[in-house]
Amino acid sequence: MKIPKICEQCEKPFEAKTMTTRFCSHLCADKNYKNRKKKEKELKEREKVLEKYVDKIAVLQLREFISVGEAVILFGISKSTIHRLIKRKVIRSVNLGERLTRINKLELEKLFSPIIIDEKEKQESELRKKYKKEDCYTISQVSEKFGANPSTVNRVIDKFKIPKEKIGNFVYVPKSEIDKIFIGK
Repeated sequence: MKIPKICEQCEKPFEAKTMTTRFCSHLCADKNYKNRKKKEKELKEREKVLEKYVDKIAVLQLREFISVGEAVILFGISKSTIHRLIKRKVIRSVNLGERLTRINKLELEKLFSPIIIDEKEKQESELRKKYKKEDCYTISQVSEKFGANPSTVNRVIDKFKIPKEKIGNFVYVPKSEIDKIFIGK
């Protein structure tokens, strides 16, 4: 039995042998896989930038004129791209001296979408920064202290949205939050 379908990658018609076939060839399947992985990698890099500069991005969203370095952080594009746009006069800039180029943020927003920080994400990042290593348990310490399975401890941490941070091979969670949950039960 042959089923007429359209390839999701090249959009050409083909005859599939099964109902689940999505691509006309291995080549199209490989191209789709590579595109999907590339998008996932870009998303991870964008999230990494977001985590690293969450406080600075929040401040930059309020300012009208920004430097080239700040535009890199806010829009997730490279310095060379910004300088190329300035050179081609796609965006206007003001040079206030050596390494003091300022760009109107609105002009960049017309071309690129800025990284937007939710208040919830900002609060979560502040929570993460609030705890020191000495004020935290590792997952194994929690399971030993309260006699719980490590997977149960992880489920409880996720359920109650307790901030956790991985440092090296260990995941640390704040003692105060864990004690509230486990001692309260």
